[in-house]
Amino acid sequence: MDQMMGGGDGGMVGQAGFPLETWFWEMPLCTRWWTTATVLTSLLVQCDIVGPFQLYYSFRTVFFRHQYWRLLTTFLYFGPLSLDLVFHVFFLQRYSRLLEESAGRSPAHFSWLLLYATTCLICLSPMVSMIFLGHPLSSTLVYIWSRRNPDTRLSFLGLLVFTAPYLPWVLMGFSLIVHGTIPKDEIMGVVIGHVWYFFSDVYPPLHNGSRPFDPPMWWRRIFEGRPREETADAINNDIVAAAAPAPEVR
Repeated sequence: MDQMMGGGDGGMVGQAGFPLETWFWEMPLCTRWWTTATVLTSLLVQCDIVGPFQLYYSFRTVFFRHQYWRLLTTFLYFGPLSLDLVFHVFFLQRYSRLLEESAGRSPAHFSWLLLYATTCLICLSPMVSMIFLGHPLSSTLVYIWSRRNPDTRLSFLGLLVFTAPYLPWVLMGFSLIVHGTIPKDEIMGVVIGHVWYFFSDVYPPLHNGSRPFDPPMWWRRIFEGRPREETADAINNDIVAAAAPAPEVR
């Protein structure tokens, strides 16, 4: 799998040289819990402790039968234990980790991004008849990372070399070839990710630093206690950090 998607100079390599425990605790908070919950959910299904029909999102089941846990579990189940699950967990933790690390300071900014993306996906899912939303959420993060790292070079199967902004479209093409259907989940992720990217990275420099998609103060207090006031320098540093090439993972 490391050969399937790697940096142009051999990047995107797994954490094979590190103990599993070290790799786990090096992940930022939100990414760590999301990855853990995803793996545990698949294990519970594999062991027949819960079934997939108890996990998917349905408006009627959630809001009329009050099974509110489905608002969370729909983003955690990627299928039974398989190579496909390993592939999705790899993408999930990698791009989630890179985005969370680039957010800096606290989990408040990244968790706000997750709240935005999950809310949008739940609202849009009835239009595309999609009941499990982990794939489009992962696609949202991949799209945002790819737009913030325009100069990063990647390779696909060691044959196709391209820059990061083309990554979502390469993945769509691969999904279309493998499954023979239009990848609605990845298209939804691209649309939602682009709205976030526009208002977080493109809009602020054009409107005197206004950042409408930043987390509100009450949300930041949950993670930071008494967050410091934003300054112009802090905002500029955030923009630079978000646009900087991601560090190579080895």
